[in-house]
Amino acid sequence: MTATDLTAVLALASIALFVFGLKRLSRVRTARSGNALMAAGMLLAILLTLLEMGLVDYRWIIVGLVVGGAIGYVTVARAQATQMPEIVARFNGFGGASSALVALSLFWAVVVETPDDATAAAVLGGASAVTLVLSVLIGAVTLAGSVLAELKLRGTIGGTPRIPARGPMMGLLALASLAFGAVAVFAIEDPVVSSLLIMALVVGSILMSVALVVPIGGADMPVVISLLNSLSGLAAAATGFALGNQLLIIAGTIVGAAGLILTQIMCVAMNRSLVNVLIGGFSGGAPDHGEYGHVISADPESAAMVLEAAQSVIIVPGYGLAAARAQNAAYALAQALQRQGAEVRFAIHPVAGRMPGHMNVVLAEAEVPYELLHEMSEINQDFAETDVVIVVGANDVVNPAARTEPGSPIAGMPILDVGNARRVFVIKRSLSPGYAGIKNPLFEQENTVMLYGDAKEMLDQLANELTANA
Repeated sequence: MTATDLTAVLALASIALFVFGLKRLSRVRTARSGNALMAAGMLLAILLTLLEMGLVDYRWIIVGLVVGGAIGYVTVARAQATQMPEIVARFNGFGGASSALVALSLFWAVVVETPDDATAAAVLGGASAVTLVLSVLIGAVTLAGSVLAELKLRGTIGGTPRIPARGPMMGLLALASLAFGAVAVFAIEDPVVSSLLIMALVVGSILMSVALVVPIGGADMPVVISLLNSLSGLAAAATGFALGNQLLIIAGTIVGAAGLILTQIMCVAMNRSLVNVLIGGFSGGAPDHGEYGHVISADPESAAMVLEAAQSVIIVPGYGLAAARAQNAAYALAQALQRQGAEVRFAIHPVAGRMPGHMNVVLAEAEVPYELLHEMSEINQDFAETDVVIVVGANDVVNPAARTEPGSPIAGMPILDVGNARRVFVIKRSLSPGYAGIKNPLFEQENTVMLYGDAKEMLDQLANELTANA
């Protein structure tokens, strides 16, 4: 076997690890091993790339690995499961930034460091020059968009400010950025002027990302994060074309396609188009648009008496559970119910929380068994035969207005049919609206009882009451 054949085999092995790892990420039970497979594939791709490059200064490679590994470890080790959406957004930004920086370094190497009265396109070739510009543009958009998404998730940036003529502005920024990049690589031989044009491309891309992300409400952040994940992959693929690196092209394309598929799945779960999400639909925390009439409330002791007689219980987690860090308390309550003979399950809505799979991650941190987690499609029909449903910090994903009010911002969005259960307990601090900014008719139903308070404290009290009366 020649060196070329060995390189091809190793590249194929790396790609296979990516594909199989991505497949295993589709299920909670196999996600950890899938993540390990993809990490192994990335390590193999890095080693293969270094071998293909031949003589390189490994001191800088080692420094980069140490610094990057340290940043990654500190970021994840200090993060709570409730912060996973922000971490995902941050890593998307790192991916976009790395692609843009590699493309910029390539431009620097062929234009600034080796000026020979030729354009970048003349040195690299037309196709590589085009993908270099696209890599910088998409990478900068991904970086800026991810930073803004993280700030929105943290609450540092609030509201959904309206930008006048937002669509035309974004179009003009995109065209101007592409024009700056095209002139820089195809028409200008002077390294100073071409570098300034490339910087203008970066600035225009960042401004375009600001106009895209800032007006989007917090309820749509899961879709935005998925889209940014896709863009980070496309940026990597474009960089691969610019460098002529097949592994980077394939890996970037896989990530881009996976992110786009996930974005579409999220849009279907919300019954909205991607265009509608990017235009901005949910208000992201607007004031309540209606007064509540007859609402029943109770204390933990009264609720525990009902739970003692329940044979089937479904717990519906939402972002309020994650924000209160109540996942362990929720599992403790589930165990208390199981000890008294009740069947307990968790119902997971695709867009509950702040990112795809957020509730799965939070509950996995509490070591809730995988078999207790059920997606909306497989459990929705069971609510009508369920004795008690406990909604913990969820709002819009259980709001019947999605089906009964055609003019509602969430009209048509698939919801969990918790209102069909015999009894519904809703744990919430108040009657404040969710991200859609509308009232929830579920709270006024005769079979619904509100349990006002912090999610963790309320769940602990319920578990204690059940244990004390056992």
